[in-house]
Amino acid sequence: MPDRALSFGAVAEAYERFRPEYPVELSDLVTAYAGRPLRTALEIGAGTGKATRLFARRGLRVTATEPDGAMLAQLRKHVPATVGTLRAALEELRPGERYGLVYAAAALHWTNPEGRWSRIAALLEPGGVFASFGGPFRPADPAVQEAVRAARAPFLESDEVPSPDGTPPDHRMQWPGTELQRSQWFTDTQQSTIERRLTMSARDYIGHLSTVSAYLVLPTAEREEVLSGIMRVIPHRIEMIADLTVHLARRRYED
Repeated sequence: MPDRALSFGAVAEAYERFRPEYPVELSDLVTAYAGRPLRTALEIGAGTGKATRLFARRGLRVTATEPDGAMLAQLRKHVPATVGTLRAALEELRPGERYGLVYAAAALHWTNPEGRWSRIAALLEPGGVFASFGGPFRPADPAVQEAVRAARAPFLESDEVPSPDGTPPDHRMQWPGTELQRSQWFTDTQQSTIERRLTMSARDYIGHLSTVSAYLVLPTAEREEVLSGIMRVIPHRIEMIADLTVHLARRRYED
């Protein structure tokens, strides 16, 4: 999905404004899983640094990588000076320093599946932790969900990214846990859910949708039409389901 993967830079400021922060429960979960102090971390596809800030506040020395220059410029405005930054995709990173934690915040699905796990494993210390997290962001009220779906339907069947390996949504283990379980590089794969409910204005919800790749790759006129149509059918305040599905795995110790 190269077009969708590289579509965010044009709306980097809106992305920073309208995407929600990550909860402290997330860093608690990762730290508890690690079972030992985490000191260094590498972030894949850091965007504007929403997750970067969470782990930097935890005291980790984070190196944030992001292939889009506009997104990286926003990140540099908002993260502590202790955060290192690098404009690069996962596929462009070369083995060198190894980290106690490598993580991706709603970004792993944009990476190249060929060689994905060997690349990530090469960046991790033996016994180090890999974490991936994200999830759908949708209205909690089924009636509002349906109104949004109907307004979107002439332009988009769905605005979500499908499972990269085709795992059905009702399967107990979701992607990337399915791939991690099969990978020779990782062990102790775990899947957890952090339940979140957020309330936002209709305009902020439309602002959020304006940063979603499915809308970004529409022709401008269609994008404006679908977002205006959704705006007309939603209430002034919306409760959102913003659950995070968290996958954790441990880099196998080398022989």
